[in-house]
Amino acid sequence: MRVIGDVRVGAVGLGAMPLSVEGRPDRDRAVATIRAALDAGVTLIDTADSYHWHAGEEGHNERLVARALRGVDGVLVATKGGRGRPGDGSWTVNGDPRHLRRACEASLRRLGAEAIGLYQLHKPDPAVPFAESVGALRELHDEGKIRMIGLSNVDRDQIARARLDLGERLVSVQNRFSPAVRDGEPELRLCDELGLAFLPWSPLGGISRSALESGEPAGGTVFHEVARERGVSPQRVCLAWLLALSPQVIPIPGATRPASITDSAAAAGLRLTPGELARLNRRPEAALPHA
Repeated sequence: MRVIGDVRVGAVGLGAMPLSVEGRPDRDRAVATIRAALDAGVTLIDTADSYHWHAGEEGHNERLVARALRGVDGVLVATKGGRGRPGDGSWTVNGDPRHLRRACEASLRRLGAEAIGLYQLHKPDPAVPFAESVGALRELHDEGKIRMIGLSNVDRDQIARARLDLGERLVSVQNRFSPAVRDGEPELRLCDELGLAFLPWSPLGGISRSALESGEPAGGTVFHEVARERGVSPQRVCLAWLLALSPQVIPIPGATRPASITDSAAAAGLRLTPGELARLNRRPEAALPHA
């Protein structure tokens, strides 16, 4: 178990986005995937109002999550506002306080909740002062519409500023972090210092067969090597590695099949040795950022 604010959750969450975007499964399999996550001990599900495929489908993923969780208690649903998808594959950003208020209230209706457990600013909007976007979430929290506040796709300075503004209301940061993308370590370490949960999105990046075959400099090969030695999947090794980085880390891998999330959740029980962690932590020269 890990902690987000004052809520204990399973050490591995479910990123529900793949259940609603391009290539999504049918509704029955999507619901079965979410329920398999619950059966495997997952009690954190991450969604967003912008997780959909076609134009006019805003909130598709939130409605799907709400359907799968009908009659289920003890699950923290984390959703986000501040991004959009016009339906052509692109993403937009809107951090205007008025938009964030409308987005939060629409998410509340779709989720059928009195208050959203964890509401996250999806991405800072360069056209809107960051303090104004954060202030909108503070107001929603103080009105009782959201229980806890999170940030996503932010840097150290933004985390520090939001912490000063929000205090204990701020409980989490969701940034990209994986074997392929490790430049979020400064933000992870700040979350350690502040006691904030760190939710890596796209946590399995760089270990897929296609990534290895394309020569992506992510060090993914060693994850496959350790997996063979342990007799488990590379995905399970990757998530166990992330969990070992800090007690604040709660990875949220995506899944479109029940078997995938069942395997991912099992990473919470995989203890890697110091030698294995040293091998996995070693970054290939090609993956290091240029000076």
